Amino acid sequence: MVFMNRIPVSAALTLTCLAAPSQDAYRTSVDAWHANRVARLAAEDGWLSLIGRDWLNPGENSLGSAPGSTVLLPDWAAPGKAGLFLVEGTTVRFRAFPGSGLLLNGKPAIEAVLKSDLDGKPDFLQAGRVKFYVIRRGNRVGIRIKDPENPVRKAFHGVSRYPVDPAWRIEADFVPYATPQVRQIPTVLGTSEPMTAPGLLKFKVGGKDITLEPMIEDPEHPELFLIFKDATSAHGTYPAGRFLYAEMPKDGKVVLDFNKAYNPPCAFTLFATCPLPPMQNQLVVAVPAGEKDPGLH
Repeated sequence: MVFMNRIPVSAALTLTCLAAPSQDAYRTSVDAWHANRVARLAAEDGWLSLIGRDWLNPGENSLGSAPGSTVLLPDWAAPGKAGLFLVEGTTVRFRAFPGSGLLLNGKPAIEAVLKSDLDGKPDFLQAGRVKFYVIRRGNRVGIRIKDPENPVRKAFHGVSRYPVDPAWRIEADFVPYATPQVRQIPTVLGTSEPMTAPGLLKFKVGGKDITLEPMIEDPEHPELFLIFKDATSAHGTYPAGRFLYAEMPKDGKVVLDFNKAYNPPCAFTLFATCPLPPMQNQLVVAVPAGEKDPGLH
């Protein structure tokens, strides 16, 4: 059954018994969270500034505006031949050609081994207003390119969403695994990435028992990360699913605020490398809360 209106949920809901002023304060807090989320999305270096993602091959990879360059830059940003990326395993060394005008972390680029996005803050190369850096996905390395004047960013006017409904702030039971499980999570690249699942989240929607399996992305800064689909996917929300974060369990409970469910970067750009919902997180019920499909591609 598809639940398109407000759905009754279990007695474990946290806000259904609050007075109206408390619910108003809650809605205001979610609105503020969403405004901050949209601002980050539309920032000069946000996802909407992406104009390219080129994968590198072992050995030499050309950089420049000349047709056929491995990493192709706009002709107004760089000369035809601007430099080389030299790849050995997942190590990327960059060598700038004389007169390229390229910057590395704000200083004239010469030659250096580049830190990727998985090494904390990556090293940034710059050609005019265009910035680019190394990304690593498994054993693959590539270059992600950003332009703050990208027309997609300039035309952005926010993300539509469902009305904030306190009934979709749900308290779930956390059932830990005896040993955390490593899952291979599919990605839009057709590959998979290992993520660690600490246990299961159990709750009810419309009298139905629901389970979701959260992941932990960063053990040093642990929080629960959910990649899920539901009956609204491709029927109001982004077809590939949505993301949701939650705090780590407290006394065996986790608050899932589906009003903060949001679209993955792939909903806004072809150059992201998003994880996809695993089978265990593809729900048969509808979750009409959080962001809707932006319909960009």
